Amino acid sequence: MLGEYEALKAEQSARIAARDNLMYATLAALAATTTVIVSTAGRQELVLLLPPVCIVLGWTYLVNDEKISAIGRYLRTDLRPALAAAAGADSAEVLRWETAHREEHRSSVGKHLQLAVDLLMFVVPALVAVTVHWVTGPAHTALLVASAAELAAAAVLAVRITLAADLSSEGTV
Repeated sequence: MLGEYEALKAEQSARIAARDNLMYATLAALAATTTVIVSTAGRQELVLLLPPVCIVLGWTYLVNDEKISAIGRYLRTDLRPALAAAAGADSAEVLRWETAHREEHRSSVGKHLQLAVDLLMFVVPALVAVTVHWVTGPAHTALLVASAAELAAAAVLAVRITLAADLSSEGTV
């Protein structure tokens, strides 16, 4: 069981690093895409390149975040009691860190701020890009269909990010 714990913590650590690096990758991709858009005057439709960048990286971020949370839940609800039983210890004293950091009083504020950052990073640029296209871009049917699909994908991502924030269960371990 200790080997399983070590393997899960290693996977969780690797996923946390990957998830956090996705923020930097998104910023770099947004900057690069924006540079291309600005440098090609008269090609306003290129603004529609931003939503796929945000959605793909945002979805990858979300999947990693969900796996990180799933590992934490498994450690707290399944592995912790099994380790406690094997050690003949009280479950509350085994893997204490897995619950201690979740008991912070500022977790509610932190969850709300993280939700805002996630939406700002992955959803807002997509929405702004579609809006800019609709206001300034050419009204070609194919581009309108593509932009509507991007808007729908951004909305789905926004809902998934909001649900993953799990604001309803604040303070639970």
